[in-house]
Amino acid sequence: MNIYVGNLTYSLTEDELKDAFAAFGEVVNVNIIKDKFSGQSKGFGFVEMPNDSEADEAIKNLDGSSLKGRNVRVNQAKPRSERPQRQAR
Repeated sequence: MNIYVGNLTYSLTEDELKDAFAAFGEVVNVNIIKDKFSGQSKGFGFVEMPNDSEADEAIKNLDGSSLKGRNVRVNQAKPRSERPQRQAR
């Protein structure tokens, strides 16, 4: 299951995010989204867990919890096709 994690502190590392989710099961991928020009975190990322029951448990326990001083939002990521299209500038 692909999990969206929002409201991350900009100093959080992918290893720290992985450790938070690994307490609930196997984590196969962690990706904190970064600005392509500055390289700074955009404050959200994705965690992939292969076992859906472990992923559900992680979502239930981590949503709203404090991670390095910020209350994070955690839920199942929506497939790209379900998101509204951005307007070209």
